[in-house]
Amino acid sequence: MLQVTYILRDGTRREIEAQPGENLMQLAVNNGLDVEGACGGAMACSTCHVIVDKDWFGKLPPATEDETDMLDLAQGLTRTSRLGCQIKMTEALNGLTVKLPQSTKSLL
Repeated sequence: MLQVTYILRDGTRREIEAQPGENLMQLAVNNGLDVEGACGGAMACSTCHVIVDKDWFGKLPPATEDETDMLDLAQGLTRTSRLGCQIKMTEALNGLTVKLPQSTKSLL
């Protein structure tokens, strides 16, 4: 099992076990975290926006142009923002830490 730490909006940390290939949006929704995932992971919204810890950001595959376009709609965008639906867990990401933004906006 792999580990992901989510820093929730109130600052508390929640460690969750993940299977290889599971994406951060699915993982958050399946574990009752406050992540909407309005488009179901189709990359048609930004409601699974997460802020990746700066020490982990460089270990992720680069964002696609489509992901970058969707991130432009996210509230609280940072240099290390990504869509959770696009981050799939691998051994290399075991221990990943991400923070949930203070708010999200759904256009769906």
